[in-house]
Amino acid sequence: MPYNDNIMINLIKSTFINEADTKKKLSAFILKSKKLSIGDECRKFEHNFAKYQKRNYCVLVNSGSSANLAIIQALLNLGRLNRGDKVGFSALTWSTNVMPLIELGLKPVPIDCELDTLNVSPRTLEVVLKQQPLKMLFLTNLLGFCDDISKIATLCKNNNILLIEDNCESLGSVYKGKKLGNFGLASTFSFYVGHHMSTIEGGAVCTDDRNLEMMLQFVRAHGWDRNLTEDRQLKIRIKNHVNKTFYSRYTFYDLGYNLRATEIQGFIGNTQLQYLDTIVNKRESNFIKMAKAIYRNSMRYFSIRYDHLDVVSNFAVPLVCRTQKIRNELVKKCDEIVEIRPVVGGDITAQPFYKKYIKEDLLECPNARLIHKQGLYFGNNPELTNKEIKTLISIFS
Repeated sequence: MPYNDNIMINLIKSTFINEADTKKKLSAFILKSKKLSIGDECRKFEHNFAKYQKRNYCVLVNSGSSANLAIIQALLNLGRLNRGDKVGFSALTWSTNVMPLIELGLKPVPIDCELDTLNVSPRTLEVVLKQQPLKMLFLTNLLGFCDDISKIATLCKNNNILLIEDNCESLGSVYKGKKLGNFGLASTFSFYVGHHMSTIEGGAVCTDDRNLEMMLQFVRAHGWDRNLTEDRQLKIRIKNHVNKTFYSRYTFYDLGYNLRATEIQGFIGNTQLQYLDTIVNKRESNFIKMAKAIYRNSMRYFSIRYDHLDVVSNFAVPLVCRTQKIRNELVKKCDEIVEIRPVVGGDITAQPFYKKYIKEDLLECPNARLIHKQGLYFGNNPELTNKEIKTLISIFS
């Protein structure tokens, strides 16, 4: 089909779903609110999102990157991790999945992905386990996909490895009847404007572990207890002999940061949650239409499997080209027509920050490196029109 010179298909179209209505509601909320720092709306969102995710607890923070930092710090504070421990991570991932490991004195161990799922598999994990003892696996569920995460969870359990899922890119995906983000001890989420559900900036950690949830509350807010329930506050104050009338609000119990969200983010999240199932369904419908037409071109692209998933929820459609030449031709072809990007952060071990701080000999990650050099993705937003979907299919197939 001929391309319209005026078309530019961006990764996203709107800040929120039903943006005009959401902005009206947000404006009214701000005008009537006496408090916009973390409060009732944030607590309401935590309850609602935990219920959606089918987890016991949710701790809301100011970004998905902060969620990654918070979970690592919380595990260190609890003594479930110790500085110097080796932590496996998905080599094909985002920078702030790995940065907290380096910043907090852990030893990151890259694990390669499979070309047909873009994710760590039991096979690639076992390759590493034969060479490196791991205390934790920080597994990225990349772009709505996963490999056999049930078997990965079993491997982790059998080897006494903590499993934490970075689920920032896979909100709503389901494998074997279970939502991604529910296979490990805890999982992180992002509500960045370009992701599945927008609070502009925002993130969360979900878990069923009560002690971990409480430590995340400390980590999120300076190490103090202000956001704990009264019974929890009382117990920790008695234990530490804290004078509740003077020192209690300024006593710091463990290592923490200021990662707090605002009532604005909480309110937007509560407003947008009602649309989340619709968003996921539309993205899945878009993806399957495009994947069936595009992925069958095996001369140009490596095959990507998704039929093992019950629900595929992604915000972008990845392509791994057979050659760099094909990828470069597509980049040129998309100029001023389709917004495209590399596949997330590519092979993180190839990034300058990683090479600066990690001097040990690296485990080879050839698939992640190939995707780094020959991959790209384009947006799958829930507001794509049928005409835009046809345009994308015509360009990439």
